[in-house]
Amino acid sequence: MTYTIHTLDHHFLNMPEVIATYAIIGEKSAAIIETGPASTLNTILESLRALGVQPKDVRDVLVTHIHFDHAGASWWWAQQGATIHVHPNGAPHLIDPSKLIASATRLYKDQMDFLWGKIEPIPTNQVHIVNDGDTVQAAGAIIQVIDSPGHAKHHHVYQLGDAAFAGDVAGVHLPDFDWTAVPAPPPEFDLEAWEATLKKLATFNFKTIYPTHFGAIHNPNEHFSSLAPLVRACAEFVRDRLNEGLTRDQIVPIYMAWNAQRCTARDRERNAVERYAGANNQDLSVDGIMRYWMKKADGK
Repeated sequence: MTYTIHTLDHHFLNMPEVIATYAIIGEKSAAIIETGPASTLNTILESLRALGVQPKDVRDVLVTHIHFDHAGASWWWAQQGATIHVHPNGAPHLIDPSKLIASATRLYKDQMDFLWGKIEPIPTNQVHIVNDGDTVQAAGAIIQVIDSPGHAKHHHVYQLGDAAFAGDVAGVHLPDFDWTAVPAPPPEFDLEAWEATLKKLATFNFKTIYPTHFGAIHNPNEHFSSLAPLVRACAEFVRDRLNEGLTRDQIVPIYMAWNAQRCTARDRERNAVERYAGANNQDLSVDGIMRYWMKKADGK
C-alpha cells in the first residue's frame, strides 16, 4: 500500500492551524478525514489542487463526528460522488440535518452562515455507517474504526497503521503551544466515557495522533495521560461552582480565567487564549459540562 498523509489548514476565521482536514493520497484515489465547515471549503480545495488532487479524486470521506467544524461540508463531497463514512448515531443527521441545524442555530444565532456556511442533506446511499472494529479501504490504505465517546457519543477515532486521527477526543492542542484545552459542548459531554476512551486509546501505543485541532502529536501516550486528569479537572471545576450556587453566566468568566491560568507566560504572549477560542468556545464547554452534571443529578 502506497499513500501519503497531508495536513490541510482551513485558516478558519482567518487564523492558521485551528481546523485541519487530513488528506490520504494514494496512487489512484484520495480520501479525506474531516471535511471542516463549508465556509472554508475553497481553502481546502486549493490545498488539494496544489497536491494534484481534484475533487473527483476524493472517493471516501471519513468524519470523526458530525459537529460542523468536522463534518459541515460532507454534503458537498457527497455531491462530487464521495462516500461519507460516519458513526451510526451521526448518520441520520447527515441524511437529514434539520435537527442539527436547529440546535446549532440556538447556539450560534445569526453567526451560523458566517461560521459554517451551507449545510445540505446527503442521499442515504452515500452515507456508509461504520462501527467499532470495522475497516474502511480508501486511497490504498486500510483504516480501522475505533469507537471513542466522551466528547460526543457519536465519535470515532480512525487508525491508520501506527497513527490515528483523533477528532476532538484528544482535546485541542495547537502547534507550538504548551496548552491543551478540553472541548465539551452540549449535549453529549460524558466524563466517564471520555476517561475510558483515553485509557483505551493508550493501549494501541500509537506513534502519532492527529487531532483535528491541530496537527500531529508525536507523544500520544504522554498526551493521553495528561489529558485525562484535565478533562476531570474541567468537569469538577464547573460542578464545584454549581454547588456554590453560581449561575451559568457567573461560571463562564470564572472558568475562562481558570483555564487561562494554565497558560505559560510564553503562550499568553503568543495570544494562546484568542487562538484557542477558534477551536474551543469555552462558553459552550461550560454549557456542555453543566448539562452533564444536571443529567447526573437527575439520574440519567
